Amino acid sequence: MPTAPTALLPSEKQSESKKPASRKGSDSNGVETLIRAMLKKHRTPFMIIRKDQLVRQFRRFRRALPQVMPFYAIKANPHPKVIKTFVKLGAGFDVASAAEMRQVLGLGAKPEKIIFANTIKSVDDIVAARKARVRMMTFDNEPELYKISEHYPGAEVLIRIKVDNHRSVVNLSLKFGVDPDMAFPMIRRAKSLKLNPVGISFHVGSQSRNVENYLQALEITSQIFNEAEENGIPLKTVDIGGGFPIPHFDGEIGINFERMAAQIHRQRKQLFDRKVTFIAEPGRFFVGPAGTLVTQVVGRTFRNNKNYYYLNDGVYQDFSGIVFDHCKYEFKTLRRGQKFLSALAGPTCDSFDTLALDAEIPELYVNDAVYVKNIGAYSCASAVPNFNGFPPAKLIFI
Repeated sequence: MPTAPTALLPSEKQSESKKPASRKGSDSNGVETLIRAMLKKHRTPFMIIRKDQLVRQFRRFRRALPQVMPFYAIKANPHPKVIKTFVKLGAGFDVASAAEMRQVLGLGAKPEKIIFANTIKSVDDIVAARKARVRMMTFDNEPELYKISEHYPGAEVLIRIKVDNHRSVVNLSLKFGVDPDMAFPMIRRAKSLKLNPVGISFHVGSQSRNVENYLQALEITSQIFNEAEENGIPLKTVDIGGGFPIPHFDGEIGINFERMAAQIHRQRKQLFDRKVTFIAEPGRFFVGPAGTLVTQVVGRTFRNNKNYYYLNDGVYQDFSGIVFDHCKYEFKTLRRGQKFLSALAGPTCDSFDTLALDAEIPELYVNDAVYVKNIGAYSCASAVPNFNGFPPAKLIFI
């Protein structure tokens, strides 16, 4: 690895932002051409969301898993234009609160195409679901059943089971899911409380590259289906959750959604009657590849034997996925040239606001653009509004 260049002298700093960026190098999918055009119209930071990529990912999912109806998890990115795109494509929606429910209904979603997939719901939110006629919801504990039966008698409920999250980036079975051996007793309890138990849900964890998680979960689910059938409570719906992985780096190895989907499809076909309805809750898979975040260098120094660049977006804004989602992003620049091991940090007065200590990028100057692809999910959705006075990126939908 080459040694990083030394810090600029005062005389050099006066002209550093005027140096033109080289246009040499690849421009895959026209991303950099688009960024250059947007930089002429918009102040950074901004997030570009491409509708064609949303459509592409939706159709890709439907081709690979044609018998599985996707319910977009809007927590990944609740921008109205994103939701409207999926409404027009015929998707369902996974919501976690009455607020999300009202949003998707207001944007054209039908109540029967919404699943209230938070296993812990407030009484107010259950009442809101009843009034909106959103019947399908999940649970994973008996006290929740009492709440639902009191405030939404006759609701359709799916029990969420705990399944293996091995090698997933975020383990979602730590907080949710009942042990599988307790699933049928709870189904029977739901029936006794005048609810309508319709199926099983599970989630194998976020960014799951291990298809065995899905296959084992489907095996367990089929056993519960058989037990329920034998005891006179036939089930009809399987919710396989989300967790479908996307690459964050160009040429990333180990992610092949189509291969994973083919194995899920075979397992589904072998274990379940064709009358069983399958749904899923993709979030990141749908919207992640559609997003490109564009920031700019607002300051630089030389620290710990490397160039240290300060950007106008950080972990409290659109790089929140580094904290909440354990994401690692690939930082790219419009400038070409020899690459150096460099550090990148956000704009706030908090040392925690550090994006990378090992980014390999060319030497940059104030006002140079730094961008990240595949960042459409969770980034702006979980950003902190105006921490230290720095707002999240403007979202540009094209």
